[in-house]
Amino acid sequence: MKIGIPREQQPGEHRVAASPETAKKLVAAGIEVIVEHGAGLEAAISDDAFSKAGAVLEDTATVWDAELILKVQRPTDEEMGRLKPGQMLVGALDPHTHHEQVQAYADKGVVAFAMELLPRTTRAQAMDILSSQANLAGYKLVVDAISAYSRCMPMMMTAAGTVTPAKFFVVGAGVAGLQAIATAKRMGAVVTATDVRPAARQEIESLAAKFVGFIPEDGATAGGYARPLTPEEQKQQAEMVAEHLKTQDIVVTTAQIPGRKAPRIITAAMLESMKPGSVVMDLAAESGGNVEGSVAGETVKTENGVTIIGAKNLPSKLAPASSLLYAKNLMNFVMLLVDKETKAFKVNEEDDLVKGTLITKDNAVVHPSLQKA
Repeated sequence: MKIGIPREQQPGEHRVAASPETAKKLVAAGIEVIVEHGAGLEAAISDDAFSKAGAVLEDTATVWDAELILKVQRPTDEEMGRLKPGQMLVGALDPHTHHEQVQAYADKGVVAFAMELLPRTTRAQAMDILSSQANLAGYKLVVDAISAYSRCMPMMMTAAGTVTPAKFFVVGAGVAGLQAIATAKRMGAVVTATDVRPAARQEIESLAAKFVGFIPEDGATAGGYARPLTPEEQKQQAEMVAEHLKTQDIVVTTAQIPGRKAPRIITAAMLESMKPGSVVMDLAAESGGNVEGSVAGETVKTENGVTIIGAKNLPSKLAPASSLLYAKNLMNFVMLLVDKETKAFKVNEEDDLVKGTLITKDNAVVHPSLQKA
């Protein structure tokens, strides 16, 4: 059994799909781990650290000869040319927005697993890349928003007077949103938050933030994600958000629905009602944006002085930490692909986690949601 760890080639990606800790454990399980020279440098992991963990350092071509390839992001066009029939590919492959690439995996005979499609079960938590990376993204959201905010977060009492604390509003209380709430509270802000899922209110209040808004009946899907709102529910939410935004200093939006375009929550008219100097941070900018006018990877300013930041691959900005968590997620998943009797890789489709992430096999697209697409 051989696993290849290439150096990531997508622009702006600094993470790596393995760590010295996971390499050591995989080697102990009888798997040869082949790491491309320099694969971990941008995540503060040296080649020497991988070597001491038992991994073998090789050139690009040798890495891509391995039976199983672990990736952070989907392959580039150049990397697609390196894939071979029967090879396994595991990573965040973004299949819902790259249907042609999914078909290309099938045409090449690649056995591909998209980790974003992992079922949301208790057993899957140790392999859940969305949660591990969103947690760090929620923290980074707050840090970047504070950097763009020209006032203070906490209340400051001085002989010259008192500086009032920032009012911080979080839209969407998933993993990223809850971490944003916790981080903003630690920084001394007055935090409010909203979400349409029934469990959200209790989670928000457990972090000492104030819940605002409304929760529609059956606001969550069976997988725990927020469902698309009806036109009447959208109107109610929009009225609530519009009124609340008028008094807020920093707003972060984290509302996303897997496989769909991000819901538009903050309109240009709402931005016009906000105070000059306010900051809006849109985590969903890469998937369509919660905020009108947000652009992934760019910062723009409205005519009335509101700064809009379109987030782009925030976990990569914390590559040393996010790589360690991501690598652990992948290692736990890889162990499901190891047949303990034959000591070889095997696709056990009776395992719900393996079946739930499997997108191509035997020259065909096999995941139901992608077959429809």
